[in-house]
Amino acid sequence: MVGCRTDLATEELPQNGGELEGVRSRQYTRDGFSVTDVEVLDEQGTRSLCKPIGRYLTVDMDSFFRREEDSFPKAVELLSSCMGQLLPLGAVDSVLVAGLGNPSITPDAVGPYAAVSTLATRHLKAQMPDDFAMFRSVSVCQTGVLGTTGMESAELIRAISGALSPAAIVVVDALAARSSERLCRTVQLTDTGIIPGSGVGNDRAELSPRNLGCPVLAVGVPTVVDAGGGLIVTPRDIDKYVKDAGKLIAYALNMSFHHGLTVSDIDMFVG
Repeated sequence: MVGCRTDLATEELPQNGGELEGVRSRQYTRDGFSVTDVEVLDEQGTRSLCKPIGRYLTVDMDSFFRREEDSFPKAVELLSSCMGQLLPLGAVDSVLVAGLGNPSITPDAVGPYAAVSTLATRHLKAQMPDDFAMFRSVSVCQTGVLGTTGMESAELIRAISGALSPAAIVVVDALAARSSERLCRTVQLTDTGIIPGSGVGNDRAELSPRNLGCPVLAVGVPTVVDAGGGLIVTPRDIDKYVKDAGKLIAYALNMSFHHGLTVSDIDMFVG
C-alpha cells in the first residue's frame, strides 16, 4: 500500500540507491538493527529531499516490535546512543520533554505514552540535590491537541520553555509513513524539530530550534499511512504497538539523560 505523504526522511531517498544533490546518506547495522543516517547539507538538499537542513537517523526496530528475546534492552541502548549523537548535552544541562498527540486516539498516542514513562526529576533535584546528584534536571509535559485545549502545542511549549529555560527540548510524536511495511517498525530521530500533523496534511505550528530558541530533538514512530481519498490506515494491533513504542522511547530518553542507568534501574523508578 502506498500513501501520498511521509514524515520519514529515508522514504524520500531514491529507491534505486542513487544520490541526491545536497544530501548525504549511509546505512549500517548495529546490534542487529539497521540504521539509516541521512544528512541534509544545504538548501539544495532541502529541495531534493523536501526536509529541513539537519540530520535524520532512522532505526529499523522490527525485531523489537515483534518482541524477540532480549531485543528491548538492545533497542533502548541503541536509541539512547542515537539520541546522544543528535542532542549532545553538558553535564548540568536541563531538558524539557514534550509528548505530543491525543491520548484518546490510539494511533496519535505515542507522545503521551512516552511522557508517562519519562522520569521527571527537576523537582527532586531542587528538593534533594545530594540524593539526586547523578540525575539530570528533566521536566515532562503532555501538550494535548488544538481541538481539546484550544492551544497550539508550540504555544504551550514556548510558554513552559520561557518559564523553565531548558538547555534543550525533546518532542515525541506519532508520524506518518508512505509504506505500510514501516508502520510501527521504525523510529526516526532528527535534530530539525517537527511540524505536528504534516504527514497527514494537518500541519500545525512548527517546533524547531529556530522557533523555540534552543536545540530540539524530535523522536517519532510511524503509526499511519495516508492511503489517499481521505483514508488513513493503521495496523490492527495499534494499541499494543503504541504502548511498546512509547515505553521504548521513554526508556531510551531516560538512559540518555541519566548516565549509568540500566533498563532494570528504569524499571524500578518507573514502576
